[in-house]
Amino acid sequence: MSILTDFGHRLKAIRTERSLTQEKLAELSGLHRTYVGAVERGERNISLKNIHALAIALNVPISELLENLG
Repeated sequence: MSILTDFGHRLKAIRTERSLTQEKLAELSGLHRTYVGAVERGERNISLKNIHALAIALNVPISELLENLG
């Protein structure tokens, strides 16, 4: 697996643990729902700025999103 796929799986796991839909996470983070889906599938090379926005929306430190990657 690639780091993008690993990150996407991690993001999806945290999102589902919090019972959030992709649409709700997108709304909370200021990102588009299709972008969130593409990140979860490992199709987008997400920027640090967007990782930060997702971490805030999920109420987790950035390190939790990056845990066990690669």
